[in-house]
Amino acid sequence: MTDRDWNGPIIEEFRSNEGRVAAFARQPLLLLTHTGARSGRTRTNPLAYLADGDRYVVFATKGGSPTHPDWFHNLVANPTATIEVGTDTIEVEAEVAEGDERERLWKDQVSRNPAFGEYETKTSRTIPVIVLRRRTT
Repeated sequence: MTDRDWNGPIIEEFRSNEGRVAAFARQPLLLLTHTGARSGRTRTNPLAYLADGDRYVVFATKGGSPTHPDWFHNLVANPTATIEVGTDTIEVEAEVAEGDERERLWKDQVSRNPAFGEYETKTSRTIPVIVLRRRTT
């Protein structure tokens, strides 16, 4: 099953139900629309997120895979993106959290959703934590 096969129904349900997806009732989701680092094409991924004040935080877990997800590489190359949260569409700028901030945000997410801690045990890589800040024009 490809990401598109998996993500398509989730994106459709998200958009049809004001940002709610039944299978993720306990974990808030947002839709991240980003630009491909090589292709320049836009892609959309449903991602679990953590609200941190007026920022949105996402985690490049890829289920504990040994490699980062493609969307992470795309955000590093092209940090300007769009997110959908509920019925709101927000232009954002992505930044990889480092040091104490990364640790604080990661621990907060693991405490809210212990599955994230399990992802960490499956891989030798440090799972990137990405902060999405609302863009100001």
